[in-house]
Amino acid sequence: MVVAVILALTLPGSPDAIPVYSVLAVGWNEDGQCDVSDWQDVVAVSAGGSHTVGLKSDGAVVAVGYNGSGQCDVSEWRDIVAVSAGLVHTVGLKSDGTVVAVGENGFGGRCDVSEWRDIVAVPAGWFHTVGLKSDGTVVAVGYNGEGQCDVSEWRDVVAVSAGGAHTVRLKSDGTVVAVGRNDNGECDVSGWRDIVAVSAGGSYTVGLKSDGTVVAVGSNGSDQCDVSEWRDIVAVSAGGWHTVGLKSDGTVVAVGYNNLSQCDVSEWRDVVAVYAGNIHTVALTAEQQ
Repeated sequence: MVVAVILALTLPGSPDAIPVYSVLAVGWNEDGQCDVSDWQDVVAVSAGGSHTVGLKSDGAVVAVGYNGSGQCDVSEWRDIVAVSAGLVHTVGLKSDGTVVAVGENGFGGRCDVSEWRDIVAVPAGWFHTVGLKSDGTVVAVGYNGEGQCDVSEWRDVVAVSAGGAHTVRLKSDGTVVAVGRNDNGECDVSGWRDIVAVSAGGSYTVGLKSDGTVVAVGSNGSDQCDVSEWRDIVAVSAGGWHTVGLKSDGTVVAVGYNNLSQCDVSEWRDVVAVYAGNIHTVALTAEQQ
């Protein structure tokens, strides 16, 4: 899962045109996590286990879906610049570099982020939370039974992603390092080069290369790693068992587990951001008013 960020988009037409982002979602909707069609003024999204979070242009946050652990209790948040939805928790990055979190806080305190400072990204995994600092170092809290929070020695990091039980970092030289559970080879990324973005899924890892191609390692039981034929990709997101890719022309491709139609994205157009949750997929599409 990869953290959602505020998007900048240049649209055709008048220079005074105001970008409007519509939200789409497909897949598992038993808890209403795909009920996002009426959202307004949303500039970033994140999909979790069975909930979806949206960041509004005014720094407020909206959420729908399962709320049994309070992971959707974000209506009081203000001055938020990035959001990330974990399995049963939600994390928000504030404009001053501090962090807030709600939801299930077991497994080592995945919501214990109130003392973090100088944070620029906050990916939420299934049972842990990771923070990238402005100096390129990384902090992490939560379940560490597989070593997924052993990131204190990391340096020169430009992006991080938190998966099911592993954490992945992208360095400024385009190389990648991963820690945590490696039962399926999801941390076997040391040979990757020319990577510009990473996304950690349930038990696999996806990397976007500078030439628009994609690499993947780890569990492939649902064909979620079958991305070698993808071209012209500008963003990737790894979910529980499916992978989504955003193409340069605004269309979307997806592979992997599709029992609840979470990969039915072939008709989407004008997409500017995609996010794969556990069993659902969310996208922002651009319009002009």
